[in-house]
Amino acid sequence: MNERRAESVQQAPVLIAHVIYALGTGGLENGLVNIINRAPPERYRHVIICLTRAEGFESRITAPDVEVISLHKRPGHDLAVFWRLWRVLWKLRPAIVHTRNLAALEMQIMAALIPGVKRVHGEHGRDIHDIDGSNKKYNFLRKALRPLVHRYIAVSEDLAQWLTEVVEVPAKKVKQIYNGVDQQVFSPGAATITPPASFMAENVQVIGTVGRLAEVKDQLTLIQAFAQLVADHSTQKQLRLVIVGDGPMHQTLSAKISELGLSEYIWMPGDREDIPELLRLMDVFVLPSLGEGISNTLLEAMATGLPLIATRVGGNPELIEEGINGCLVPVGDPVALAKSLKTLLSKPKMLTLYGEKSLHKVRQHFDWNRTVDEYLAVYDQLLGRPPHESGSVASVNDKQSTSGSA
Repeated sequence: MNERRAESVQQAPVLIAHVIYALGTGGLENGLVNIINRAPPERYRHVIICLTRAEGFESRITAPDVEVISLHKRPGHDLAVFWRLWRVLWKLRPAIVHTRNLAALEMQIMAALIPGVKRVHGEHGRDIHDIDGSNKKYNFLRKALRPLVHRYIAVSEDLAQWLTEVVEVPAKKVKQIYNGVDQQVFSPGAATITPPASFMAENVQVIGTVGRLAEVKDQLTLIQAFAQLVADHSTQKQLRLVIVGDGPMHQTLSAKISELGLSEYIWMPGDREDIPELLRLMDVFVLPSLGEGISNTLLEAMATGLPLIATRVGGNPELIEEGINGCLVPVGDPVALAKSLKTLLSKPKMLTLYGEKSLHKVRQHFDWNRTVDEYLAVYDQLLGRPPHESGSVASVNDKQSTSGSA
């Protein structure tokens, strides 16, 4: 009887507290929700703690009994948020606290004050103020808090290498885990949505991108490159550009489009729920970011069977093999981007081949269930729990999985 009771206690679901800055549209948040939706509820329970607030993305959580707590951190240095977080953690008593990115890293201090808690920190990419991870002040903080973190998870090999070489985290504490993509939701096929009439004209090729309209995503360079293509009368087909997403750069991008006289050629549909359909409208996918971890939108484009062009930053070279499934271009260089686009769009066979290679690569290596298995293995190891059987994390919620822009 006592042995059975001990076994029952050992296998009881444990609580993981995920601490993030905000729960809004983005690659980090999309990945978190996908992991929670697919994790076996009989083994793990989850709470999401937002230092600021949830911004509607919590509606995509389909796993049962997931609490979302907002601490309403004020802009700048709000020391009271540390006290509020400690009170929440003390009440919840999670087995693991998992912070993500620099904005939540300091919260490892509060987690360390909870007896027995295991601590994980995820690196998903850097913002515009620290694109290459060389900011001395930020790295001093990262190194100072390094002893508090039991395990680091990096979403790309690039970030994993940076953690070991720059932040000087021991390699044994770093686990690299790629994001996945839902290949039931994102797949090749004909688009069934109705775009603007100009996109439906004969002899049209559509260039597209998906992502938050923020400075780090640099859609401005894509607009400038597109303007060069439109002005180049040697282009054989009519060109159109769709920029999906919303954010602080919306007005700036709209003004540039008007200034260049491109309004009839460019569609900005805003934030959308039908990303898979919009991707199927495209002939080539472009990611002009200044920095990336591992881009969810690149993975989604690959699963749709699209050829890719992206900047040579972060984890992009881990997804794009030059001359195999796409092209890599320098950051902030509209001339180079326009040249790559012109070359690719002028070769229909290359477009098809690159798209097929993208699809093959994503089917071989990027599946959400595999990703979740690897996260669970980290949690299991830290807690001393028996390994979870690989391949068995597929949730009944798979059909309702999320799709978000990175």
